[in-house]
Amino acid sequence: MKKILMTLSLGLMIFAMVGCKKTNLTKIKLAEVARSVFYAPQYVALSKGYFEEEGLKIDLINANGADKVTAALLSGDVQIGLQGPEPTIYLYKNNRANYLINFAQLTRTDGSFIFGREKIDNFTLNDLKGKSILGGRKGGVPEMTLEYVLKQAGLEVGQDDDTKEVNVRTDVAFAALTGAFLDGEGDFVSLFEPTATTLINQKRAYLLGATADYAGEIAYTAYSTSIEYFNQHKDVIEKFTRALYKGQQFVQNATDEEIAREIWPFFTDIELDVLISVVERYRSINAWCINPIFSEIGFDRLQEIIITAGELDTKVRFSDLVDLTIAKKVVEE
Repeated sequence: MKKILMTLSLGLMIFAMVGCKKTNLTKIKLAEVARSVFYAPQYVALSKGYFEEEGLKIDLINANGADKVTAALLSGDVQIGLQGPEPTIYLYKNNRANYLINFAQLTRTDGSFIFGREKIDNFTLNDLKGKSILGGRKGGVPEMTLEYVLKQAGLEVGQDDDTKEVNVRTDVAFAALTGAFLDGEGDFVSLFEPTATTLINQKRAYLLGATADYAGEIAYTAYSTSIEYFNQHKDVIEKFTRALYKGQQFVQNATDEEIAREIWPFFTDIELDVLISVVERYRSINAWCINPIFSEIGFDRLQEIIITAGELDTKVRFSDLVDLTIAKKVVEE
């Protein structure tokens, strides 16, 4: 009887210890701009339990838009946001006192692909001359990047203007691009995954090129928080960044299938073989940062893209909106 009581007591102690450990996790609300395989290292870090290892419990929220991510950060409804750095630039230019600071980078280039109705061998951007391409929302980074690479190639570009060499159409919503193209709108279309792989598998359009091949390095997607939260909770930001880095390292060393299986719980509507192909395609364009250290070169190019599109007049200083101290510390450990 004494042994039974001792065993029960030991079991209760272990249960209590485990329970305390779980309840001691710091809860963080993370708002992502969209749910996308493009952000694979983040989902790996979640599925592998890297955030829990650092003492964090992540409440992941799909905000469906950078404007909503920014609003949630400023209101304090969420602590960390995943979005393009461009909202942080616009906000800072408007002289907001509680601006957003970027502390870790996730993707390093554009993630869209150019599709056409016919196969074009040895495709170049010059093949778009005299044609129209569905580019998405005006002022969105995918659309601005598309315009940027076309102009860099020496092409005369017009928005919804068929008198120019290339007519970039912005009159079709991002979510409606695939359907509009398949219904006969535009000569070409710019699409993200997993739509790209789906069209390829269905043989309904031809993949001609990746925008990343022309755009190069861009600070495309990053983590930000309010400057107030950053200054007051650097310990939390460090734990978050360390967990993210573990996810980035896994992605760098794992196979496409291993990555796909880890992130599959976040994309249950996508068949595994399709998800593997999507991961493979994003790896082929070197989409993911190998560590969380924010790129100054990529940040500068992002601002060039926005200025070229007429959405920004002058650049802001890298040091004003990016803090590298925590990311560097995590990587150098």
